[in-house]
Amino acid sequence: MNEGTQYDYIIVGAGSAGSALAYRLSESGAKKILLLEAGKASHPYSRLPVSFGLLIDNPAANWRYFSEPEAGTANRAIPVPRGKLLGGSSSINGLVYVRGQTLDYETWAQLGCRGWSWSDVEPLFQRMENYEKGGDGVRGKGGALSVTEVPDQNPLYDALFDAAVEAGYKRNADYNGPDQEGIVKTQATIWNGRRMSTAHCYLRPAMKRTNLHVVTEALTLGLILEGRRCVGVRYTQGGREQEARSGGEVILSAGAIGSPQVLELSGIGKGEVLREHGIEVLHELPAVGENFRDHINARIQWKVTAPGVSYNERAQGINLVGQVLRYLTTGGGFISLPSAPLLAFLKTRPELETPDVQLHLVPYAVKDPKRRKLHPFPGMTVSCYQLRPESLGSIHIRSSDPRTQPAIRFNFLGNSNDRETMVAGFKMMRRIVQASPMDIFRGEEYSPGPGVDSDQEIENWIRENSETAYHPIGTCRMGPSSRAANAVVDENLKVHGLDGLRIADASIFPTMPSGNTNAPSIMVGEKCADLILSER
Repeated sequence: MNEGTQYDYIIVGAGSAGSALAYRLSESGAKKILLLEAGKASHPYSRLPVSFGLLIDNPAANWRYFSEPEAGTANRAIPVPRGKLLGGSSSINGLVYVRGQTLDYETWAQLGCRGWSWSDVEPLFQRMENYEKGGDGVRGKGGALSVTEVPDQNPLYDALFDAAVEAGYKRNADYNGPDQEGIVKTQATIWNGRRMSTAHCYLRPAMKRTNLHVVTEALTLGLILEGRRCVGVRYTQGGREQEARSGGEVILSAGAIGSPQVLELSGIGKGEVLREHGIEVLHELPAVGENFRDHINARIQWKVTAPGVSYNERAQGINLVGQVLRYLTTGGGFISLPSAPLLAFLKTRPELETPDVQLHLVPYAVKDPKRRKLHPFPGMTVSCYQLRPESLGSIHIRSSDPRTQPAIRFNFLGNSNDRETMVAGFKMMRRIVQASPMDIFRGEEYSPGPGVDSDQEIENWIRENSETAYHPIGTCRMGPSSRAANAVVDENLKVHGLDGLRIADASIFPTMPSGNTNAPSIMVGEKCADLILSER
């Protein structure tokens, strides 16, 4: 065993939060920082926006987790992609940038997480943003993370905007501003046709600093505890087990799947889970791996009758060569798109204060069930998920071997409100596409088809066909000390009952932010850095 070097801070995981944290902690140059990443440094495709499709099942860049078969997914094992590179899932995700609603963060504060209200986190979002329309006091300009509105133009988009308005929904100029509601052009972590992962925006500049040491292909075996204090990390690289010691703190940023796994492998968690796998209970913390949430995502596909508007035509065969040339010369076209160029944040019931569903409107259709290739016919897709699901699942180790993937249990649709909201959102997708501005574009509904019509038929189809939207959160939930039995970290991201250990990633979210989770995860990395530096 190589005992390695002493560091001031050790960060486990170079994903969305970990990369931002490493950038901020290393800025002064005064402290020595180690950043451990289990994945590789990069992949040739990761700079391309369209890599969200190219790498979704590639073991070189993706952990390729699978969920446990459950009733909520008709006993199917659901793929759970997670990034396995510097930048984590920001290097393979759909690039959709969503801050969330003011309500989300006010709820966190109301749950006892002081310092996490909207007035506390909005400056962090502004600080991290380099938004092309920013600098107005609401949106940031000049930050590390570049964000642009999708520039792609398409008559199909215009028809979808008009159809949504006819169906009773409004347009919105900036869903990351004061009001999220409406149909919008997507804001994406793309700049000049390049993916803006946290590896590119935060970590590459930080790696030029001599006080930051980044180690890739380093699988964490466990944390080193001395009494109630975390003093280091055990990891393996190149077949050798090594240790790194911290004189300050260890920060887990391994994500909502990785962070609870590392804790449990280290003897921190629910005693019955640890003992089942022969792990000594060093610190009983029953909330580890619990309170897991994700978005279940339901899709409808239509054939498109108007020529030249679907990327099923534009990006296949000889036309794909044209898309490649367009990307190389202008940075535009199919290769430069996020997973959805249009979004809609809508209310399923008029009495709601804020939107409760998010729709993704996509100018192409992909083959089910794996969705790896485009259909041969011109098509389009609209997908929907409930913004704030209430069903709670869990993620726990199934072995003391860190190479064994944990057991992921979504418990999708376990809550009646979740079921009702998803059925209502499904109907809203149809209502928009069936509006008259879509008449010249809309062909037959290919999947699931008009035969799936009643509430029960829709719910059954969602169970049998839907997958995750790739937004796992909550497994190391944040909560005050008075509620430590149902939380893992306090409002300062310190693990309850231990010294020298914090967690900074999407696992700490007390509830689901209203939208895609990459932006809030980066914000958590920024916030954690501020908390650490303010105590220095």
